[in-house]
Amino acid sequence: MMAVENRSHRLARWAALAATSLLLGCASHPDRVVDERDPLEPFNRAVFRFNTDFDKAFLRPVAVGYRKVTPEQVDRGVTNFFNNLADVTSIANNVLQFKMSRAGSDVGRVFINTTVGLLGFVDVATNVGLPSYKEDFDQTLGYWGLEPGAYLVLPILGPSTMRGTIGFAGDVVTDPLFNLRDDKIHWGLVGLRVVDRRADLLTAGDILEDAAIDPYSFLRDAYLQRRLNLVYDGNPPAQQGQDDFWDEVDFGTPAPASN
Repeated sequence: MMAVENRSHRLARWAALAATSLLLGCASHPDRVVDERDPLEPFNRAVFRFNTDFDKAFLRPVAVGYRKVTPEQVDRGVTNFFNNLADVTSIANNVLQFKMSRAGSDVGRVFINTTVGLLGFVDVATNVGLPSYKEDFDQTLGYWGLEPGAYLVLPILGPSTMRGTIGFAGDVVTDPLFNLRDDKIHWGLVGLRVVDRRADLLTAGDILEDAAIDPYSFLRDAYLQRRLNLVYDGNPPAQQGQDDFWDEVDFGTPAPASN
């Protein structure tokens, strides 16, 4: 219990650090052209460069090594194991969005894959006709009408939005790994999940670096479009205005020039 409480305190400190970073990134730059989705672009680009350097120096080499020494079937089993844990969060979010049939499918998936599928290492549920309906708290907040707010690049974690950063806290709390009492097991599994996910994105990362003239803008646009489609289940509205809630937040952006 003490370990879980300590993680809660760490999560609160991370939230405070994120808020401080936002304030530092909100300085005015009157000479720059501002994308209304990305008023924190100078700050975001700096974090993006840090994340890229961190990935090249540490995360990608570890992922490449993991892929080389891990048999394909074992790698697939590890991915299935973490997908099974993610289905637990999906259950909560499908219920909060009143998608009860999808929640029922995910409940069935977790039960079958945890038992017959050996703790999720084998995805039996998909083979018996129970698809996975991935939902997270960012999607739930969007379902209830909260607009994404400003685009935000988080250190290490990568692309997000104001709404997505709030939703991430909910995802962490409902993650079964968060409630493990043994810190060594908890952080060991968290580290394995990060490496497994990075290994699954090796090809995509190479394509992004080789094909995009401006990787930052390409990734931002792709991320925002994907999240929009996820929130609206593939049917986003033709136009999307910024919610009044975020209008109260001053990002230090220059006012439009008067004629």
